[in-house]
This record gives sequence, C-alpha cells and structure tokens, in this order.
Amino acid sequence: MLFDPASSSGGAGSSSPQKKRGLLNKAQTEGNRIGLLPTEGWRKRNFQFLNEVLIPTLLAPRQPGEDFGLLPVATAAEIGVTWLGHAGFFCQIGGINIAIDPNWALWHGPVKRVRHPSVWAHDLPHIDLVLITHAHYDHLHLPSLRKLAVAQPIIVPQGVGKVVKNCGFGRIVELKIWQSATFRDLRITLTPAKHWGARNIHDTHRQFGGYLIKSPERCLFHCGDSAMFDGFQEIGKRASIDLALMPIGAYDAPSGRQVHMNPEEALDAFQMMGAHSMIPMHHDTFPLGGEPLREPAERLVKAALARQLESRVRLLREGESAIY
Repeated sequence: MLFDPASSSGGAGSSSPQKKRGLLNKAQTEGNRIGLLPTEGWRKRNFQFLNEVLIPTLLAPRQPGEDFGLLPVATAAEIGVTWLGHAGFFCQIGGINIAIDPNWALWHGPVKRVRHPSVWAHDLPHIDLVLITHAHYDHLHLPSLRKLAVAQPIIVPQGVGKVVKNCGFGRIVELKIWQSATFRDLRITLTPAKHWGARNIHDTHRQFGGYLIKSPERCLFHCGDSAMFDGFQEIGKRASIDLALMPIGAYDAPSGRQVHMNPEEALDAFQMMGAHSMIPMHHDTFPLGGEPLREPAERLVKAALARQLESRVRLLREGESAIY
C-alpha cells in the first residue's frame, strides 16, 4: 500500500539522496510549524472570547440538524463530498468511500457544538479509507473514529499513528510531507501546511498537513488546518486540483497567533493552487475563534463575488452534499 517516491530508487548509491530528501522534509515541517506562545494582548483577547463568544454559545440552545435526504452516489469519474461539520467530510472519489477528519462530538471541553450533526456515522455507507490531517482534538476525535473503524486502513501524518492504534483500524500508515500511499487506484499524498501538530503541549514531534487525493480521473485536496503560506504554490504545481476543501474560520485566535486563514486568504490559496472549485470548511460548527460565528461564511461569499469566483465557490450547509 505504501509508495514513497523518495525511496523508490534502490541501489547502494541511493542513501545520500534519500538522506537529503529526509532533511528537506524535516526542514519543511519545522519551518512551517507555528509556535505555541501567545502574542501580546492575549489576556484581553481571551476575556473577549469568553464573554462575547464562548458564554453566549453555552447559553444558546443547540440547533437541530438538517435532513437532506439520502446521500448521493458519485460515479468513479466524479467527486462526491458531504460536509460533516467543522473539517469533517465524507468523500467519494474513484469509486472509493473516504472519511476525512470526521468529528461527531457535541463538546470539546467547554466549547459547544452549535448544532446537532445532520449526518451521523450510522448514516454513512461503508468507509473504505480514513484520513486524519493532524492530531488536534477537533480533527482527530477518537470516539468518532471508533464509530467508523471496521479494520480498514487509516492514513495519518508521521507521529500520529500511536494516537489511533486502539481504534480498530486494520492498518495504520504514517506519511511524511510529500510522501504518498496508494489505495486501490488512489494515490494519497501528504502536503505541507503552516500550523502545528501537537496533541498535548509537549508532543511537538507530530507532523501535520493536508492531502492530495488522486484517482485516474479526478483530484481532491483537503487542506487540513493552515495559515497562509507560499507552500500553496508548490501544491498547485504538483497536481491539477478539481476540488479544494479550504478552511475559512477561527482566524481571530484568542492567543493572537496566526494559525488559520481568513476567508480572503483561503481564496488567495485556492487561486495560488489553480484549483477549479472550492468548498469551505472549519466554520460555523465549533466557536474556536473570536470572530462572530457567521462572519467567515459571509465574508467568503462577499469576497468570491468581488473576485467573480461565485460560480466556483460553493458554500455547503452541514450535512449537504455536492457532486463534481
């Protein structure tokens, strides 16, 4: 299943290039890792987040999920996506069912999910493959993964395998940046991101990223979490992306760190990659940033109209599906 182009050339003379490529991967990850220290003014921002976002959300009733009927079935020549909320997606590509960062949690500590999920794990067909972009609790939710695990493989960034080892997956594949794995006719490549991957404060060794998922006919990109950085240009050079799933929320971090993209930056990254279509994620599910909950979607729609991209950017409601 594992295919690594960096190690595909055998022979005695291959060790030196392989070592150089390993150092390059490490440099890419280290250079894109965001530090954990907050910036000046973090106390005031946290107080505002507590009073203007967190407490009002706790006091408001959780909204009901929506019913969009049966999930559509994409052909092998199409890409089908269903937004599960936050960064979670059920994807169909090349006739294969994939779950990416699924999360059905109603709480993450004191952070309350603002609506009930519209599509639960039991509503999904059999999942052939699971992808996790990084080990943060809102992307790697162990109870959600256990609901899907039936001995199929799971792909995670390097250093994350131990976190999911007792979930019930048949094989755990860890990838480094730009390393690829194959599953049937799919090739899945871990792409760089500007973020960090620690599940707890001291395990900063864990890698993080997004995924290029290529079938013989289509290419899907899931960005994971990322701030804006020039690495999106390199991602665009390596693939002709039909559909990009891009994060647009939690950009007003209480810590003051630049850890996520705002909607305009997400559109910048989308255009840098030369992707054909875009669906936003990482918004309107968990209140993780200081911005008003509906602001990311509203800003995205306005920015897409201003750039004449409205026909290429589709805003899904949680539980809604689209076929490309």
